[in-house]
Amino acid sequence: QVQLVESGGALVQAGGSLRLSCAASGVIFSRYNMGWFRQAPGKEREFVAAMTWGLGRTYYADSVKGRFTISRDNAKNTGYLQMNSLKPEDTAVYYCAAVRGDVVLTTDRSYDYWGQGTQVTVSS
Repeated sequence: QVQLVESGGALVQAGGSLRLSCAASGVIFSRYNMGWFRQAPGKEREFVAAMTWGLGRTYYADSVKGRFTISRDNAKNTGYLQMNSLKPEDTAVYYCAAVRGDVVLTTDRSYDYWGQGTQVTVSS
């Protein structure tokens, strides 16, 4: 019943921008912490960004600070990841995830629900 669906991945040139969306159903998304992770070919899944449900505190990996912005629209039950100044090293499958509770949000082990992923490819 719980479902997260990512969209917005595409092939873009270096320096370009994308906005990824994460549509949630089966949960009251406004009450859940939200995270974004990515996995490049042959690499482990890594933390990208997260936002708490209560105060909306945000967390970012050092590699994306100043370039990516996490946000949510509670009325639409949807989360977003705005990606600017994209680099080839940002190429990966991007996943959104959600979890309710006081947990560490920078590790994928904390999350209960995951989307199927969306491919982002940045050409040089």
